[in-house]
Amino acid sequence: MVIRPLDPKTWPLLAALFEEGGDPKWCWCAFWRVRGLDWNNSTPDGNRALLRRLAERPRQPPGLVALRDGRAVGWVSLGPREDYERLEHSRALARIDDRPAWSIVCFVVSRRERGQGIARRLLEAAMDHAREHGATLLEAYPVDPGERGRIPAASAYQGTRSMFERAGFAVAATRQAPGAPRPRSIVRREVDW
Repeated sequence: MVIRPLDPKTWPLLAALFEEGGDPKWCWCAFWRVRGLDWNNSTPDGNRALLRRLAERPRQPPGLVALRDGRAVGWVSLGPREDYERLEHSRALARIDDRPAWSIVCFVVSRRERGQGIARRLLEAAMDHAREHGATLLEAYPVDPGERGRIPAASAYQGTRSMFERAGFAVAATRQAPGAPRPRSIVRREVDW
């Protein structure tokens, strides 16, 4: 397996992965990039076009694609926190402080490839990619299955807290939005490796 930045060459492979179905086929990893009414009025075609435009940026790809045997088997979305408009306006996931951080917001793993450590490998590659592009602090917003142990794949798109903790991240804040069923954690890791 190799992991490459999303660009015009890897775009068709990522598009095929997202077309496998589920949330990626509708969202196209646009949820955190668009907020409020703009998201409510979005369409799969519009979301796809947004990610496609981002894939064409020469210096800052919107994420990384895991490739095996000529097909995409995984995806991770990451970039400077300010690239994610919804995140920047979230109450529960509001900035902890004024330090510049890179955010890791989304994972997609092909249904046929789950359980093989692809998300973990994508996280490792994301950490390296962020460091190589000048990040000094990484941040993520994982789910915590808690006592349930396992959660549906559709609920784990932000990664699990245990996966991030095994990669050296620590909980920096826990918050609960009004009306939310459970609190949300913000995990962080200094880029010092």
